[in-house]
Amino acid sequence: MLTGALVPYGTAVLPHVPVGETGAAVVAATALVALLVTALSHPRGRVEAAVAVVASLAVLGVGALTRDDLDDVVEHLSPVVVFLVAILVVAEVCARAGVFVAAGALVARWSRGRPVRLLTGIFVLAAVVTTVFSLDATVVLLTPVALTAALAHGVSTRPVAQVCLRMANSASLLLPVSNLTNLLALPHLDLTVGGFALRMAPVLVVVLLVEYAGLRLLSRRDVHGRNGGLRTENTPVSPMEIPAQQQKQRQTLHVPVAVVALMLLGFVATSPFGVDPAWVAVLAALVLAGWGLATGVAGPRDVLAAAHPGFAVFVLGLGVVVAALAHGPLGDHVGGWLPDDGSGFVALLAIAAVATALAAVLTNLSATLLLLPLLAPLGTTAILAALLGLNIGSGLTWTGSLANLLWRRTLSRQGVRITSREFHRVSLTLTPVSLVAGVAVLSLLA
Repeated sequence: MLTGALVPYGTAVLPHVPVGETGAAVVAATALVALLVTALSHPRGRVEAAVAVVASLAVLGVGALTRDDLDDVVEHLSPVVVFLVAILVVAEVCARAGVFVAAGALVARWSRGRPVRLLTGIFVLAAVVTTVFSLDATVVLLTPVALTAALAHGVSTRPVAQVCLRMANSASLLLPVSNLTNLLALPHLDLTVGGFALRMAPVLVVVLLVEYAGLRLLSRRDVHGRNGGLRTENTPVSPMEIPAQQQKQRQTLHVPVAVVALMLLGFVATSPFGVDPAWVAVLAALVLAGWGLATGVAGPRDVLAAAHPGFAVFVLGLGVVVAALAHGPLGDHVGGWLPDDGSGFVALLAIAAVATALAAVLTNLSATLLLLPLLAPLGTTAILAALLGLNIGSGLTWTGSLANLLWRRTLSRQGVRITSREFHRVSLTLTPVSLVAGVAVLSLLA
């Protein structure tokens, strides 16, 4: 039962169970485990939301967060959640309009049936989709299109699938909107959206070169092999088999493409004036949702489902729980692992390594929420180094990123299976090399 102890919250009070600092840390850790298990199982949105609410109430109920701490979490995360909802709607309407299928068909035609050209085309396309729509769009919306292109040319789907995942994580460095980790970090950086892109562009170029060379080397046998798999009823049709109705829709692709282009310009143009990218994304989402409803591309239920409100609540709950942990012993321990100085190659590499290790255990989103307050005093370059670990490094293990788990589920729905051995063969080989190369470039430009 609740005791009479209370925690002030504005003019109201919250019931508080006095369990002590250790007890509060245990409750917060248990709540985080519950959230991570929920993320791994990826249930329906209402279940995600319910677990997040219960976990948040649990840490608040034992006094693991003060009112000011809770206000800070909500204030910091709210724009990120709004952006997440908006960009998911933008990506879904674009997908229903045939943007991703059309892009896949363009790559397929350019490849002329040559496996290496197809792999290269998918590599570039996945990097662009990740940059513009964020990594979730790459693993959920582009991956099926890439698999279809491979099937249509009798090429093994495994290297194409690996390309999509590697680009979902490693290519999410250029813009703050490419990954929620970047967006969470933006308020702690002395950079506009354009300034962020300028700092990270050279890093991204080197990382992409490393990733491409590594993927070509690791898939040198598989990329020339025939797929040998049968198309399942869940496998999308070939770009050359698009129904006549969708062929007509391709004539209206200029609307979603133009809106997305204007959205990207809006991110850069409004950032110097302090406008949060979330509001630009909301405007784009409203325009595309209205266009989709008017043209029949998407219905009201499609737009609502695309917003994933349950996941939005889940992200907020995760932020509350991780903030509680950060204010406890875990935050003190992690702070002790970080260097005192956030400059120089060795220090930046250490920061990236800590970020990678935390992402591997907690997922990169949880690790970001934990690390940012600790790294803020070290400055912009230190936070950017952490983002390398949180983005590139999240591709090291299955649990490094929620995108990894979504990718695995997407493959299963398409009848494609990537074993843990195959996944780790690529991830353990490429991730350390890409991470060291990225940190080296960042340190040179600091």
